Amino acid sequence: MKGGKSTKKADTKLTVKKSAPKAKGAKDPNKPKRPASAFFVFMEEFRKQFKEENPGNKSVAAVGKAGGAAWKAMSESDKAPYVAKAEKRKKEYEKTMAAYNKKADGPNEEEDSDKSKSEVNDEDDEEGSDEDEDDD
Repeated sequence: MKGGKSTKKADTKLTVKKSAPKAKGAKDPNKPKRPASAFFVFMEEFRKQFKEENPGNKSVAAVGKAGGAAWKAMSESDKAPYVAKAEKRKKEYEKTMAAYNKKADGPNEEEDSDKSKSEVNDEDDEEGSDEDEDDD
């Protein structure tokens, strides 16, 4: 019976302690989604074609495996239209992200103060000169 107690202690030592999940900031629902890669652009068309040819097959894994095999078998010239579509989507995404970032950054600067930067700097200089006079 010695082994029974020692194994319980060993079992507790072997268990993995789960740490609390890291708190992440709330995701913005208005943030643009990342564009699809060339493979996923290909898969959009391939899924439709695969469902027409195999109407009884409802397995997502089967569609993914067949799509992956078809993508690997394609030559670079066959992949070119999908790569071009992916690049186009990426450029559109970059434009929308730039607009999104301007909207996100813009209002915060205006909300800080109605004063111009020069007025704020002038006040800082005046306060700093008063402190110098007190030290003398």
